[in-house]
Parts: sequence; structure tokens; C-alpha cells
Amino acid sequence: MPIIKIRENEPFDVALRRFKRSCEKAGILAESQLKLLVTRGKEQGYLTFSEVNDHLPENILDSHQIDDIIQMITDMGIQVMDEAPNPDNLLLPNSSENSDEDVAEVAAQVLSNVESDFGRTTDPVRMYMREMGSVELLTREGEISLARRIEDGINQVQCSVAEYPESINYLLKQYNFILKGESRLSDLITGFVDPNAMHDSNISSPIISDLSIDDISVDENDVAEENSIDVDLAHQKFIELRQQYNVTYNTIRLNGRNHKNSLKEIKNLSEMFKQFRFVPKQFESLVHIIRTVIAKIRIHERRIMQLCVGIGKMPKKKFIALFNGYESNEIWLKKALSANHSCSVISPYYEE
Repeated sequence: MPIIKIRENEPFDVALRRFKRSCEKAGILAESQLKLLVTRGKEQGYLTFSEVNDHLPENILDSHQIDDIIQMITDMGIQVMDEAPNPDNLLLPNSSENSDEDVAEVAAQVLSNVESDFGRTTDPVRMYMREMGSVELLTREGEISLARRIEDGINQVQCSVAEYPESINYLLKQYNFILKGESRLSDLITGFVDPNAMHDSNISSPIISDLSIDDISVDENDVAEENSIDVDLAHQKFIELRQQYNVTYNTIRLNGRNHKNSLKEIKNLSEMFKQFRFVPKQFESLVHIIRTVIAKIRIHERRIMQLCVGIGKMPKKKFIALFNGYESNEIWLKKALSANHSCSVISPYYEE
């Protein structure tokens, strides 16, 4: 591939045109080299590997590409040998030789195959240029669409965090530090989202849509201060959040998490939680709480499966059928112990 250096004060479009002309010239030169190679092979009735290497274009370096070219030359009836054969042993070329047009067609086909195999290169620069050239630049509409997808992803994470009451408890504890003067409100939140706007828009909450490039470059505390958080409004929001948290917590303790009343209160708590716009550092802390809990759950689930399948010799498919959906309920284990499974080994663990 030709390398073009942009001259001083040269417009980019001019340099791009020079680059395209160089590429066209390089393509013509490469095709001419291949034409000469095929023509020589037909005249001699053979080609040596050294002749093939000498006539190949400079940009063909990959061994797979060279093998493909040799195979195409062989398919044309031209033998490719290590060294020139004895003239007496050389087969006479077929009288029905291909025309110049056929030779040109083969050369063009070889070049097109080489270009299609360009992805096989191990040169990191070529690989990068290939990938960069295969991806279209974002338009303004594409940037907006991408920003909305990012925003939707953030909102989905926030909804998942909101459905875990202990994350709300963490948030309330952080607000207690603010009330004691041990922290600042701007270290916790950057503002609030209008709940009416959340339902009227396709986007759940404008977490990043109202931030410009200048906003991203400034410090988080400066952004929070510029947003001029209403302290009285924040205090009222946290009081309402605490009240809803207490209602949700008591309902779950009374009826269980999967009860319809509990699910209703969890949803109310989630909707209230989504009105808060958090400082990124605090939001990461909330997400970390969920990740830690999930990691612990996975450890316990693997241990339970090890006891039932590995020690209790319960069929794995049967364990999955009984366990899924009843992870926090002992019903599945009682069914397993009462069924015809050799699960008596795990009964001491259950009694403990």
C-alpha cells in the first residue's frame, strides 16, 4: 500500500486525492507484474519459485496469498518447480493457449483475491487500518442514538440497584453523614429528575443528555455546585425515600419478597430511587454492593449443587429442575429428600 506524507499546509482532501492516484498506479503496476509472470510461464511452459517471488508485487508478503497465486498459476496449466527442468523432459505447452485477455483476467482475479485476503495479515498497522476503514464514522444522528443507548443502559443498572433495598439503606446512611456535617450533599447527588418527564419521554431519566462537552471536563464537585442543589428539596426527597424504605422493608419481612404487596412496594421504592441523580463515585459504590451480593449468592449456589450432585449423587438435571425458582425456599430440598434420590447423605447438612 502506498505511503503518502501530507505536505506542509496541504489540505487533507488534496492529500487524499494524491493517495488515491498512488493506489491506482500501484494497482496497475501490480497487475502488469502478474501479467508478465503469467505470460512468461506460458512461453516457457513452466515457472520456478524464484521467478514467482521476483515478479510478485511488493505488497504480497503473506504465505497464504503466495500459495493461492501459485495454485491459480498451476490451474492455468503452468508448472511451478524448484528449478528449471531439462528441456527434453519438459512437456510442450498446450497449443490452445489463452489469449492476452485471459491472462489479464487471471491477473485481475489474483489481485482481487489478494485484496480479499488482506485480513490474513499479521501486521498490526495493516490490521488497524483495515478495521478502521470498515467502520463508518458516526453521524450526528448516530451519536445521539449511541448516547441514548448508553443512557438506557445506565438506567437499567439503576433500576436493578433500586430493587435491592440494602442499596437504599446505604444511600440513607450516606445522607446521615451529610446531616452530621461529615460530608457534603454535592458528594452524594448532583440533582433530581422530574418523575413526570421520566414517563413522558422514551428515555427513563436524563442522566447524561443535558451534559455538554464542557460539563464533562470539569470537576464533579464543581458540576454539583453549578447545578445549585435545592437543600430543602433534597431533605424532603430523602425523608420520603426513608419512609418508603421502611414500608418496603416491613412488608418484605411480613409477607416475603415475592408476595404481590412486597413487589408493589419494591416498585414504589424503585420509582422514588430513580429520581436521584448520583455522583458517579457514589453510583459505583451502589453497583459494587449488588456485585458483592451476587458473587456471594453464586458461591452458595455452587456449594449447594456440590452437596446435592457431587455428594448426594442427585442427577444434575433433576437438581436444576427442583432448585430453579425455589432458591430461597426449603420446599425444593424437602421434595428432593422425600423423592427416590440417594440424597440421604445431605440430610445431616439440612438438619444443621
